[in-house]
Amino acid sequence: MTIRAEAKVQSGLEFQGFADLAQAAEWYDRWARTAAMPLWWKQGGDLERGGFHEALSVEGVPRPGARRARVQSRQVYCYATAGAMNWDGPWREAAWHGMTFFIERFRREDGLFRTLVGLDGAVLDDTAMLYDQAFALLATATLHKMDAGDGRLPEVALGVLAGLDTMRHPAGGFRENVAYPFQANAHMHILEGALAWAEHGLDTRWDALADEIVEMALRVFIDHEGGFLREFFNADWTVASGDDGRLLEPGHQFEWAWLLERWGRLRGREDAVTAARGLYAAGRRGIDPERGVVINELWDDFSVREATARLWPQTERLKAELVFGGEADQIAAAAGLRLYLAMPMPGVWRDKLRADRTFIDEPAPATSFYHILCACTELFRLAGR
Repeated sequence: MTIRAEAKVQSGLEFQGFADLAQAAEWYDRWARTAAMPLWWKQGGDLERGGFHEALSVEGVPRPGARRARVQSRQVYCYATAGAMNWDGPWREAAWHGMTFFIERFRREDGLFRTLVGLDGAVLDDTAMLYDQAFALLATATLHKMDAGDGRLPEVALGVLAGLDTMRHPAGGFRENVAYPFQANAHMHILEGALAWAEHGLDTRWDALADEIVEMALRVFIDHEGGFLREFFNADWTVASGDDGRLLEPGHQFEWAWLLERWGRLRGREDAVTAARGLYAAGRRGIDPERGVVINELWDDFSVREATARLWPQTERLKAELVFGGEADQIAAAAGLRLYLAMPMPGVWRDKLRADRTFIDEPAPATSFYHILCACTELFRLAGR
């Protein structure tokens, strides 16, 4: 049965689950190769103006809008990853289409990347956000791994690395250029990008950056008594006061757990692996057993703060379950993510599942593709695909 035919028979919350991980891996592999990758290039790529669209309608129609840096870099990552999966489509063309646009339109003279340009290519926001630099690192590292013939990418990444020094905070770590300048999340993605470049073995500064961020996570971001990750902080890296300091995002518990385990295994650091297990346990407390999905937010006493369940925490749960969970939990995580992907138009997705089990009617954001493919590559690795 094709993905399109299956979607008409078994869609959304009617799906009963996968029999085993092999079946889950087969479904996701087929979905990625035959539905998502072709669609997000043919419809998601803007061949007239360059780069990638921000979103597609649930019918797969482009929704043009101002271009964020993170969308361009994430889509580059996706098509470089498609190459790593031996997709028989034009992955190299798609990846370089995005990368060329990204470098030409978003790269500033100081080597950092601005956050927003208009459809006409005009600069709308020249701010260099820490979050966006992280995905510049991930995109360049992933594409360089698959297509090292173009020697520009290591230099582009080193330009970001040099620019990051201007974003350092005197009390340690980095300051983000948003309303919440002292946060764990942007650091996590810098860690992800640094680890991706460290794999190339071209410059020890990437290892040093990854080590620095992990040490800060172990010292500052992870609550020493509760073993869970805090999100927001004051300028001295004490926990933010009020509701901001009490916020827990289960998806980030899982995401940090996956990265910390990876780093701890590379460095032989059992303390990092132990911390990762604690974060995994904290993330699991955000699973709604009725819907079988991870909710958006908890309070620091693990009561529900926001019961809507976005797509991306489901991908992070799957990644963490594949490292720490048993097979039943791994299969459940794969089934939970599939709820968002089983659409009449294969290759698009829903992003937000309400507490009443209905999805919010809105376009499919391109940013989700990165999360999905990252989870898929972990699933395929474990399933031996």
